[in-house]
Parts: sequence; C-alpha cells; structure tokens
Amino acid sequence: MLQELSIRNFAIIDDLQISFSDGLNILSGETGAGKSIIINAANLLLGSRANAGLIRTGSQTAELEALFQIAKQSAIAGIMEENGFHPEEGLLIRRIVSKDRHRIYINGHLATTQTLNLITGNLASISGQHAHQRLLKEENQLEMIDQFGDLISLRDEVSGCFHEIIPLIRNLTNLKAKKARHAEQVQLLEFQQKEIRQASITPGEDVALEQERILLKNAEELFQAVHSSVEALYSAQGAAVERLVAVKKELEKASRIDPVLVPKTERIAEAAIYLEDIAEALRTYLNNIQIDETRLEAVEARLDTLAKLKRKYGTSLEDVFLKLESIDRELSGIDNLSEDIADTEKKLSDLHDKLVKLAVTLSTKRKRTAAILAGKVEKELGTLKMSQTKFEISFGTVPVDEHTEPYLATQESVITETGIDRITFLIAPNVGEPLKPLNSIVSGGELSRIVLALKAILAKSEAVQTIVFDEVDAGIGGSVAEVVGKKLSSLARHHQIICITHLPQIAKFGDHHFNISKHVVRGRTRTTITRLTESERVKEIARMLGGEKMTRATLEHAHEMLNNTV
Repeated sequence: MLQELSIRNFAIIDDLQISFSDGLNILSGETGAGKSIIINAANLLLGSRANAGLIRTGSQTAELEALFQIAKQSAIAGIMEENGFHPEEGLLIRRIVSKDRHRIYINGHLATTQTLNLITGNLASISGQHAHQRLLKEENQLEMIDQFGDLISLRDEVSGCFHEIIPLIRNLTNLKAKKARHAEQVQLLEFQQKEIRQASITPGEDVALEQERILLKNAEELFQAVHSSVEALYSAQGAAVERLVAVKKELEKASRIDPVLVPKTERIAEAAIYLEDIAEALRTYLNNIQIDETRLEAVEARLDTLAKLKRKYGTSLEDVFLKLESIDRELSGIDNLSEDIADTEKKLSDLHDKLVKLAVTLSTKRKRTAAILAGKVEKELGTLKMSQTKFEISFGTVPVDEHTEPYLATQESVITETGIDRITFLIAPNVGEPLKPLNSIVSGGELSRIVLALKAILAKSEAVQTIVFDEVDAGIGGSVAEVVGKKLSSLARHHQIICITHLPQIAKFGDHHFNISKHVVRGRTRTTITRLTESERVKEIARMLGGEKMTRATLEHAHEMLNNTV
C-alpha cells in the first residue's frame, strides 16, 4: 500500500506531501491544478524514464519519494530480500532528477533503474489515458488473458525456449556459411596434404641427398685419388709401408749396438701399422664408391621434388613439415564444422519440439481462459450500464511462408516469444450490431468502462495492492458515473484505490478525499493538496456539481449525495 508521496521541485509543484490510506482515495480539483503531475511523479517512482524537462523552473533538481507498506510473504517482499533489502522496514523509493544525471535510492541505498523496475513490477497499477490506449493494442490484450488465466509462468517458458533457440539459429547459419566458404578451400588443402604426404619426406633428407649427389657426380675422380693413395701407401713396389718396414729392420740392427734407438724403432713399427690401417680403410672406401648414372638420376630427381616442395611451402623441409601440420589442423577444424552443425541441428530439433509443445499448450489454455474472461467482461459491463454488450475474443495466427524460420514455427503457424496466438478483443455495444475490434468501435465513455471492467476482473488475479485510476470518468456522466463509483468502491474493499476524478457521482464514494489546487505565491504558481474534512468535502462536491459559485441548493445536493452512497 502507498502510504506517503513526497514531491519537490517537480513541474509546478514546489513541495507537496500526501499521506494515503487504504480504501478509496479520491483526488479532485480544478483542471490544470496538477493532478496529472502527481500521476507522472508516481510513474517515475515506479520506474518510468526520467526527463530533466520536468524540473521546476529555477531549480537544479527534482526530488520524488514514495513509502510503500509491504505485506509479509508477498512476492515483492521476496524480491526485496533477494536484492538485499529488508521488506519489514517498508519500501522507500527516492528519485532525484537533475539536468546532468538522475539517481535512484531504495531504502537509502543507491540503485539502478533495472533494480527499481524489478521491485516495482507488481507494486502498483496506474490506469490512465495511457492504459486506455494500451488496451487497444493486441499484444496487451494477449497479456491480459495470460494474467487472468494465471498463464504468465507458461508464457515465460515459451519466451525462454524461444530466446534459447534464437542464438542457436544464428550459430547454425554462421556454421553453414563457414562450411560453404571452406568447400573450395577443402579441395586445395586436401590436394596439398596429399602432395606432401605422398612425397614421404624425412628430416634432413635434402642435405643427405645433396651430399650423395656430389659423391655420385665425382665418383671416378674419387676412385682414382683413393686407388693411387692405396698404391702409394701399401700396394706398389717401394710403397710407404714397405719402406717403413725396411727402415724398421735397419734400426733394429742398430738398436742392438745402441739401445737408445729402441724407442725410435718401436715408433717406426707403430707408424707402419697405422699406415696399414689407413690403407685398409681406403680399400674399403674404394669398394663402396658407386659409379652409377641411374642412381645419380634418381637422386637428382628426388632433390628436384624436394626443391619444388620447399618453393611451394617454405624455404626448408622443416617449413614443409610445419605446413603439413597446419593443413591437418585446418582440415580437422573443417571436419569439426560438420560435427558442430550436426550437434546444433540436434539441439535445435529438440528445442523446437519443446517450443511447439509449449506454444500449443499455451494456446489451448488461452482459448479456454478467453471464453471465461469474455463472459466475465460481459457481466461486469452489465453492472456498468452496458448490459446488452456482446464481448468476444477472437484467435488467429501468423501463417508460415517461404521466409519463415522452420525452428520458430509449427507446421502452419509462426511462433513468437509470446506463442502462436494473435488475438483481438471484439465488441458490439449495441444490440443488432456485428462484433468489431475494440479499437474501431468504442466511444470514450465505453472505453473507460471497459478498462474499469477489466481492472475489476484482473484485480483479483493481480498481485498489486495499489491501483491508480486517472481519467476513469472520461466520456461518462450521470447514472453511469454512479455505477462506476460503486464499482471503484467495491474494488477498494480488496485494494488501495487512488482515483482522480472530476465527477461528484464518483467522488462521493471515496473513503478519503483530497483536493488539489494551485495558487500564485510571490509571482510563482504552486500546487497544494489538502485532505478534506467532512464539511470541506461537502463544499468540494458542491463545487464539482455547480462550479465555484455555490448555492444553498447545491450544498444541500452535495450533502445528500454524500449521505446516499449505498
């Protein structure tokens, strides 16, 4: 329940404080006194967008405050606790609107607009000209059906599933586009992979082959050089080894004369053995020398193949190996695209089945709910002097076409975040007239009563404790105003009602009556609000009946009206 409302430096209001009570709170006053400004202030405190243009001329900031009493165990109390606020303290909302930035405080703590909207979402309902226009929009009519039928949670499931599908569709589209772009690239990569693998290269192969090529090209020269070396060392007459052996024998004879020559003789013997080993190694090398033109051609062909690979994929065989690894990774990634596409399509298929089931279930329940709601609306309108009115709710869908995303449709209908249904409120206020859409037929007075009828019905399913009516009397008067007043009084038994009205037939039913007026003080217009006593209330009802000039008859009529509220 709204207990206190404080407004400072807002439009033509410099400082205004209102204490509301439960029951039906009536606000009346001359046109332009500032009643709509109070509604604007309440909207801001409930989370609507702030506008620096609303700051009172000459002031730097506008300040708005509202204190709500919060029922224990209510949904709002739970939301407050989840966000670190204590509902037992009540809910104090403060908004400071300035020309550079706006601030929001909840129970003294700085808060965001998102947090404010989260907490105030079901705190109060304001029904004014905006609500009248809102009623004419089909998407809002659908929301009323869901609210009345307690289908909001099912609708949220549909919305959640819908928004889970959207990014998956985008991802699938991107994956398929990526795969299509890679189609030609795959052919190139697979060719390159095959070319490198078929070459069967080994690390350092080109260096080894280059050395082999040099040996093969110079085989004859090598053979001649090594062969003559073997001859000179060992095989030819007078070869080095033979001459060393002869030297050794001479020194051995001399060593018998002078033992000092023994070590020299031994070293000559070792040198002869060492030269024999070298000659043997050279003979082995000689035997391995290939003079093979066929092998030379094979080696040069292989080197040519390796050179081509290095020119295409780098400057060395190491670069070719790195390129092959890169190709393998890229092809693996492209192969994974197919797996990702298959996985995404499976997820989408499962979610689509779930979405269709939820949407169809929601539609079925909506149709049952709509039939009940239509009957209740007709009954409520009957109590509001529209007893012959026919009211129906028609259902339709958006048919699928070639542009429809298949994962967001049934076989026949497009699915949106609210389901498959498009609905229209149809009304025939006059007997014999056909049913027509609400936005094409009703007068201002009829629309006001339809809004009130729906509020009366939906109030039983709404969690809100406070309902504000602005311009509920638009287009009505006389006996109709009387029944509207009775309806508001009836609603006030279950909700705190705040009603701005120009009609005494409605105002007389108030449990509490406030007068809003404006005065010029020191050259500035300011708005004030006064809770009326019983005697003051009689005068205000008289003013509403006959204007500023009150006669005895008008006062008596006003007194009689206040005494006749049964």
